Amino acid sequence: MSDILRTEYSDQFDQLRKNRMIVSFHKYGPVKSNYGEHLVSAIDNLEKRLELYKQTGNTEYLLDVANFAMIEYMYPQHEKAHFKGTDSKDSPGLGSMTYRDIEKL
Repeated sequence: MSDILRTEYSDQFDQLRKNRMIVSFHKYGPVKSNYGEHLVSAIDNLEKRLELYKQTGNTEYLLDVANFAMIEYMYPQHEKAHFKGTDSKDSPGLGSMTYRDIEKL
């Protein structure tokens, strides 16, 4: 498993993301107070940061996207929010031919 995670996961991404959560706590206050009480929308902020990433290429915005996704998971504001594990038939897939598809040719 650790062999797979060496190439399929970024600990640096996680650490940089966590650092930004700590700074945000001091800058804006507790997540629960801002999002749990519905003062701020995590999805709106996620979408803004994703758009900024598309415009600028600054990968710091991707850290923000991940943090806002996590916040929505922690304090969902979507009226139908729930967790249900999905299999391949419910997944949208990757949208193009993948390495595994090519292997099967």
